[in-house]
Amino acid sequence: MREYLNGLLLQVEALFNEHRISRGCIERAIPYFFSGGVNMKDVIFTGVATALITPFKNGEIDYPAFARIIEEQIAAGVDALVVAGTTGECSTLTDEEQFDLIEFAVKTVNKRIPVIAGTGSNDTRHGIKLCQGACERGADALLIVTPYYNKTSQRGLVAHYYALADASSKPIIVYNVPSRTGMTIAPETYVELAKHPMINSVKEASGNIEKIKIEIEAANGELNFYSGNDDQILDIMELGGLGVISVLSNVMPKETKELTETLLRKDYSTAKVYQTKYMPLIKALFSDVNPIPVKEAMAMLGYCDIEMRMPLIPLEEEKRVALKQELKNAGFDL
Repeated sequence: MREYLNGLLLQVEALFNEHRISRGCIERAIPYFFSGGVNMKDVIFTGVATALITPFKNGEIDYPAFARIIEEQIAAGVDALVVAGTTGECSTLTDEEQFDLIEFAVKTVNKRIPVIAGTGSNDTRHGIKLCQGACERGADALLIVTPYYNKTSQRGLVAHYYALADASSKPIIVYNVPSRTGMTIAPETYVELAKHPMINSVKEASGNIEKIKIEIEAANGELNFYSGNDDQILDIMELGGLGVISVLSNVMPKETKELTETLLRKDYSTAKVYQTKYMPLIKALFSDVNPIPVKEAMAMLGYCDIEMRMPLIPLEEEKRVALKQELKNAGFDL
């Protein structure tokens, strides 16, 4: 058996040499392959994954409201759900709350669509704990933001993500959002990250379309790219992105799904009409720090209370009035 496995490893290594993937990465991946897992570079989803809000009531997670949101998202046809991400206020969830939220979502979704768990941290050891906990609770994939505040070098990014990927049994989506973290991922770093079999995708929210184009070309098909900004769904999918991890789809899941489906069909002229149509509401949903406006919008639509954890606070009245008007303009009866 030992000789057989070593021979198999050599064969796999020969195939992966074309892509300059190290023997170490292959050795890390083989146990997962033998356990019956999918090819880790398989697509996690195409289309729209909603970055779900976390509803609160009297300081605690409002699970009945969360269940209703999940069911209505699935009924609207979204392709995946992101739990405990930025929009889900992960920064002010305890580890126990985060794990409970992920487990509840997994059980509620019941394998109908992928559940992607936010497990980012600026402490690699803590990130490993979050990744392992999310995997144990049944998440289908992990969304991991770059280290923030203390940040790191580009070499440090590779080491950080490799440590998390080594600890994970599920595929990882790297999340690049410089406006929140104070650092960005260089195109050549994506090339290195792509060599790890567990690092599957990128949520790109840098806003720099020229840079994103270079990144997609540099990754050469070894990473799947998603837009992390609702105002750039068209731009990134035109470059080869597979969809969006969306805030807008909390409020308009069917319409966001329709936009991504149009882009997947490469009907760019129709998609441009949709993208332009939704821009005023998108702008209103980002008139303050996310997820403040979208949570206000969901409260206006009856999905949750206007409750968030500090330091986030409710919208000022002028912005609330403008948001309500844009919801009316989008067809909501308020």
